[in-house]
Amino acid sequence: MILDPLRLAPDRDIPAPLLTELTALYASNRDFHALSGDFPDPDDIRPEQVAAALADELTHPDVEVLLARSSGRLAGIVITLARHPDPADPDPWIGLLMVDATAHRQGYGRQVAALVEDRFRAAGRSAVRLAVLDNNPKGLAFWTALGYEVVAHRKDRRLGRPCAVLRKPLAEA
Repeated sequence: MILDPLRLAPDRDIPAPLLTELTALYASNRDFHALSGDFPDPDDIRPEQVAAALADELTHPDVEVLLARSSGRLAGIVITLARHPDPADPDPWIGLLMVDATAHRQGYGRQVAALVEDRFRAAGRSAVRLAVLDNNPKGLAFWTALGYEVVAHRKDRRLGRPCAVLRKPLAEA
């Protein structure tokens, strides 16, 4: 598994072949999108919607979009935030980790999470946080199985959805 930053074309757009891959990845996760409400119709996720969602993420200077590939195939996407907008929060965040639904339960999510943790650890960070929607028990089970602990409950900053905030210390590898 390799994790590389999303590279935009010179015109700052996502190259068409990559956008096709990303749209298929997002569309494969219909159940998650039905829970999150991030797309108007989770059964009809379109390339322009994916491009707009990623462009919105990339407007934030501390955001990094990482693509996970296995054997050349796009297996997942991770969106990280180096610094939370709340100055009292010292930890980096995982904003999204999504694996192609056709490859769920094959260990890709664990691998991607470990690679992200390694990146933060190498950058000298001592912990990482994320939020899981309260209506996503599968997501909560995934992250707690990886050693993340619930440290708070609050609404997300963008849409006001109730979430559990989880944190994991990053011990030396």
